[in-house]
Amino acid sequence: MMNTLKNIFGLILLLTSVSLTAQIPDDEVEVVKDFEARLIESEVIRSNPSLPPLDTTSRRLTYSIPSKSLNVDYPPPKIRPVAMPKERVPPTYKGYLKAGYGWPSSPYGELGYQTGSDKYEFGGYLKHHSANNTANIENQRFSESMVKLNGTYYLQEGLAVAPRVGYTLDEVYYYGYDQEVDTFSAESVRQRFRTIDFGVRLFNAERTRGDINYSAAINYYNMQDNFAVTENGVDIELLGTKWINELHPINVKIITDFTNLNDNFPGEQKQDLNNFYLQPNFTYHAEAFSIKGGINLVSHNDDFTVFPDAEVNVNVYGNLVAVYAGWRGDLQKNTLRTLSDYNPFILTRNVNAGRLLIENTSYNYIYGGLKGNLKVLDYQLEMGRKNTENLATYLNDPLDTTKFNVLYDDFNIFQIAGTVSAEPKKGLNVMANIGINIFNVAADTVPTLVEAWHLPTVTFNFTTSYLTLKDKLRLKAEIYTENGVPYLDRVNTEVANLNGLFDISLGAEYFFSKNFGLFLDLNNLANNKRQRWNNYPTFGFNILGGISARF
Repeated sequence: MMNTLKNIFGLILLLTSVSLTAQIPDDEVEVVKDFEARLIESEVIRSNPSLPPLDTTSRRLTYSIPSKSLNVDYPPPKIRPVAMPKERVPPTYKGYLKAGYGWPSSPYGELGYQTGSDKYEFGGYLKHHSANNTANIENQRFSESMVKLNGTYYLQEGLAVAPRVGYTLDEVYYYGYDQEVDTFSAESVRQRFRTIDFGVRLFNAERTRGDINYSAAINYYNMQDNFAVTENGVDIELLGTKWINELHPINVKIITDFTNLNDNFPGEQKQDLNNFYLQPNFTYHAEAFSIKGGINLVSHNDDFTVFPDAEVNVNVYGNLVAVYAGWRGDLQKNTLRTLSDYNPFILTRNVNAGRLLIENTSYNYIYGGLKGNLKVLDYQLEMGRKNTENLATYLNDPLDTTKFNVLYDDFNIFQIAGTVSAEPKKGLNVMANIGINIFNVAADTVPTLVEAWHLPTVTFNFTTSYLTLKDKLRLKAEIYTENGVPYLDRVNTEVANLNGLFDISLGAEYFFSKNFGLFLDLNNLANNKRQRWNNYPTFGFNILGGISARF
């Protein structure tokens, strides 16, 4: 562009000079003086630049940072500083095995295995434990065996299906007779509970667009005992949760629970215990508190009962101290399965003595407490009042004192429960639990019982374990105490209390290689032979040891 302009400018000058030459005749040119160009002298202005003066005024900047409290569920997470060096990740194993033998004659075996991938998970569990102390007390023995299989398969549509199946076989013996007078064969006093149960659950394995979680499950079990008593149970559960702003859940649960007991009395008398539950609730989470509100609508035999489902949590001082209070109620089933799990010596069927009755226990529980985390220690303390209707208690049958009738009555219970867990140093874990239940026969009903038979008032449990020697050795200790439970002395026909329990146990497990080790448990070192159930002394001191494997 510049070259073009120069060419044009030069052309113009050339044409101009030619034109002027053509217009001015040579003979008329007169040179008066030679041309001499000069520049007029100008004054030079000198500039001496300098820095501007320093600003010595001080300025104070004010920042406004709003404080924000975090609502932390307990137990709170242990947050490690970024600068902390990474810890060595302990090796993981898919399976483990424990097998051993104890005294008195006590074979033991336990096997677990879990594997999976992005598309599926599968697990299995087997266990057998039995003991025989007939050398000291006739027919004092037990046996329990179980096998469980479970799995989860993840579908491409974001769904997952989780089937499971299990089988248990529990044997107990009614040895609570007068050992100095009577004698019985093992077969004549044996009780055997056989239970098969299976179910399947369908749920969303991935987050949905509407932030809705859902699941549907169906479960079935069949239980039989040695006296031709059969119980069948089916429950169907539907659950949906809608999250609002990823913080506030709206839950709706629907449960249909059917139980049928056939005691094969003459005429095949059957008992049905069918409950329907509708449980909606909403929980609002704020910075320093949360509020849950809902109801538990229960239907049984066309009778509808509305129970509350409410709780308030307030963080008083960060995650150090939080207080809470609530009110909830429910119907709980007392079935052959649940009652025999608690007391295996119950009377299930006896033509002369009577029959087992299955009932609902209704309760309303108003409670409050505090909980928190003090660095290495988590704690929770709760107390409340529970009003119950048809609470199950256990009393020796007058015609067959080796078995227990299940008796129901209304009780008001004052409860205190406390839990403390701590990890004062790496590898050392400590936990303690205490429970206090003070039973009073409800004053607004006509009482049929004078005591909450065979229900403990105070229980205390302390456990500790220590992992050392580069995670090769684990030591453990446990103390378990319980007060003597009330029972009816048939000889003196008066209320009495059984002896209390004081049980100290020690154990150790040492892995001498990556995959194999040894274990030893010393149980009930005080050789306490208290009777948890009247006429049934416990085993006392016993030992169990064997090998451990992980793979």
